[in-house]
Amino acid sequence: MRNLYLQILEAKARGQKLLAILLDPDKLAVDSISDLAIKINQSPATHILVGGSSFEGSHLAEIVILLKQKTTLPILLFPGNPSQITAEADGILFLQLLSGRNPDYLIEHQIDAVPILEKTNLEIISTGYILIESGSETAVELVTQTKPLDRNNFDYVAQTAKAGEYVGNKLIYLEAGSGAQQAVPLAMIAKVAERISVPLIVGGGIRSKAGVEEAFTAGADIVVIGTAFENDSAFFENDWSTSQIPNSKC
Repeated sequence: MRNLYLQILEAKARGQKLLAILLDPDKLAVDSISDLAIKINQSPATHILVGGSSFEGSHLAEIVILLKQKTTLPILLFPGNPSQITAEADGILFLQLLSGRNPDYLIEHQIDAVPILEKTNLEIISTGYILIESGSETAVELVTQTKPLDRNNFDYVAQTAKAGEYVGNKLIYLEAGSGAQQAVPLAMIAKVAERISVPLIVGGGIRSKAGVEEAFTAGADIVVIGTAFENDSAFFENDWSTSQIPNSKC
């Protein structure tokens, strides 16, 4: 498979918006993957993310293997800790929780992941992860024991994102959290997109095509749909022909 990060950069350069479906292995049964893959293949998705805040099961590799057999989309791990790494995926978002000050999520988990990653051929994409306050305590906040950033302080969030770019993160991920009551504010997306030069991912609390489109228009390069697809696998069955997402996949 081609360099996944290069594909993302090329898409950003030509103005192509990307859509990722986030699958939480904690909520997936292996025998559901075939039907789920059909829905993914019929969707406008360009990437699949696999991971969750607290998954400790043993079927992660099996899930990824089945997804690779039944879809042609790149599969990126989105791990909550080093135990959520499998060599069967195509790449990994190597996350650094920029919005928190818990050393486990700033550097300790990353150190622990090195011996595991060195035994794989995963493409490692350094990603600055910024949790934004969304109206309720999310799984990320609970697991990491860190507070999200104020959803009204656009300047500080943009400054945090730029700091993440300066220290070498190749992607910046603005996240409202799984099941968020409120999505990341559009004005915040615009402020961050204006401030950084690396691709911007936005997820959490986006529950409709209109929400996807609004995030793209505000400046997101990649939008992530998780809970909405989990709760309704027919989420993409409505007409997406006017979407900013091209039909061609990366």
